[in-house]
Amino acid sequence: MTTAMPPSNAVLADFGIPAADHEELRNLPGGRGLTWRAADTVLRPSAGDGETLWKANVLAHLPHTSPFRTPRPIPSASGAWTIAGWEAWEWLPGHTDETRVADVLATAAAFHRAVADLDRPDFLDAARDPWARSDRIAWQEEDLPPGDTLRRLADAFRPVAAPAQIIHGDLLGNVMFERGQPPVIIDWAPYWRPVGFADAIVLADAACWHRLAPADMLRLADDRADGRQHIIRALAFRIATFQLLGVWDAAMEARHAPVVTAALS
Repeated sequence: MTTAMPPSNAVLADFGIPAADHEELRNLPGGRGLTWRAADTVLRPSAGDGETLWKANVLAHLPHTSPFRTPRPIPSASGAWTIAGWEAWEWLPGHTDETRVADVLATAAAFHRAVADLDRPDFLDAARDPWARSDRIAWQEEDLPPGDTLRRLADAFRPVAAPAQIIHGDLLGNVMFERGQPPVIIDWAPYWRPVGFADAIVLADAACWHRLAPADMLRLADDRADGRQHIIRALAFRIATFQLLGVWDAAMEARHAPVVTAALS
């Protein structure tokens, strides 16, 4: 994997990292090779946009509870959340485990209760990346890309009664577990949708990629309000994203086909 250049010593110093720790800077797995750790600080490239600043302001003050915690953002010496194209976050120990679906869902429920009163952020309206567009496609706010699988899913769209709130739309691989510590939620992907949609993305990802049986996916989904409809829309969201990224091919379709068939049964 090709990695980006690390943050400079000046950036490290501005985020309060002692000079003695500069030589210990190391590239972290994941994050497309762009994330670095120095001592107890994680640094990654930052657009410094509205989403970045909104998340930093929320997570700087979000109360932690026994069911979950989140890394705190680290301000620069000037108090800004980003400097020279970088942002910094508290490092917390833990490892992801995509097989712990029930634990991820329980952590998600606690997180979504904690952020339920947040207002809808304005930056969502300006987002045009493939994930934001696919979210709109899954909720009939943007036209479908071509493709038989997406059309079959869209034909099964039905109204959803559950209210929307801010959610984390990519939780399965972004909940870290450490023995004796509350789970850690990282890499918040914010959307304004029903909580059941966030749960459905977890279940659909687990079924498509991590060997959760489609029948178990549906059993867990059907325990939730509008659960089947959320699963259908979660699959549409993921498949539309792959299409917009240009990575949807025959192998990807074969991986998703049994899960799609189960959802539409």
